[in-house]
Amino acid sequence: MTGHVTPFITGLPTGDHPTEQLAFKANWIYWSQGSTTNSGVVGRDNGGGNNQQDIPCQDIVLSDNVFDSGGGVFTSGYSPFGTTRKEATVKAFESALHPGVCDGAILRAKLDVAHPENTIEPFSWGYRNGYAIRFAPDDHPLKGGLLVGEDGADERGARPSNNAPDMLQLAQQNPDGTPDYHGWPDRYGFLPSSQAVFNPVGGPGDDLCVPDATNPPSLCTPASLAKILSEDVPIRDVLKFPPQPITSPLAIEAADSSFTGIDFVPNSFASGPVRRRAALYSLEGDFGFSKANATEPAPEVGHEVKLINFSKPGEPLELKIQRFAFNKTTEQAFVSGISGFNRPTNVKFGPDGCAYVVDYGAVRDFGQSDPDAKFVGAGNGPLVQIPGTGVIWKICSTGQATGEKEGNN
Repeated sequence: MTGHVTPFITGLPTGDHPTEQLAFKANWIYWSQGSTTNSGVVGRDNGGGNNQQDIPCQDIVLSDNVFDSGGGVFTSGYSPFGTTRKEATVKAFESALHPGVCDGAILRAKLDVAHPENTIEPFSWGYRNGYAIRFAPDDHPLKGGLLVGEDGADERGARPSNNAPDMLQLAQQNPDGTPDYHGWPDRYGFLPSSQAVFNPVGGPGDDLCVPDATNPPSLCTPASLAKILSEDVPIRDVLKFPPQPITSPLAIEAADSSFTGIDFVPNSFASGPVRRRAALYSLEGDFGFSKANATEPAPEVGHEVKLINFSKPGEPLELKIQRFAFNKTTEQAFVSGISGFNRPTNVKFGPDGCAYVVDYGAVRDFGQSDPDAKFVGAGNGPLVQIPGTGVIWKICSTGQATGEKEGNN
């Protein structure tokens, strides 16, 4: 043990969603490589337009649609900000720094080689942000497959959308070694993104919004709101056609619930509602780009841990999902003045058989879903953590340790 950190692979895409969670199997390292944008188009929400464009894992053909960021700036999908290239063919891995690198994907590389960056290949793609990844046990109904918790699009940028669901996906390569494809950016869950349920309603994160705090709930001037609803409804496709047939998700979650972690339970944890081969997953909750995903008295989905019970091996695949650990109130605990979850960002089982939930802490956001969380004042902004609110929670199946708080920062 030297304490030195040695870079393993560098030069991966970054933007809205960088390189995220890791998983290992055989002699490969797998990781979730999030999309560099919110919706396949670089907008003003992406570092003022300075973010890297998305990189496809296969050759794609763009649609003839271009997307308006205001100020005379129009952008095609998978292109730099302000670049239009209608119906152009974009080659796989265009603009990547290494062969085999793309985004909105699950990538993998070999572990036992001198230059792992030369072995990178896409395992699965067509995700906005396949953030949470975990391999199922080999004797599981998923037969050792890679379960992916994907976070759907927000209402923001040059191609805003509302109500896009989060998804549970099963990632796998095709028999010929190419990655399977899960539909983003033109498919949200089981539906095309052009469906009316995903139409933007106009909000402060939209590129065409001109701020007007006196015009709730959109907070945009009436003229700019009208422009959003005329130019961005319905949501137009980024691609002319999908690069291959689309693999549908196993299940969907509520919009803006935000998958952040998945782990499969050890046998010692299986009791009560938790069956053998079950999984837990953490939901961080929304960031206030849109209204809450539920209306009181129904509970908002997010800021919680959920349980999936699966059917037995050999039976038709079935997922039964329920709430497992959550606040008595439905938003961040700090804002509500209680002790509980703020933003759970991972859940993993330790060698003691207990689940450890990492809670990032309370943050400020746009305040569309919870006005009390709205950021105000100099030096404040979206995703700025409120000091002293981070914590690691420990949950055991039996005994006095259940729900114990291990520490905070």
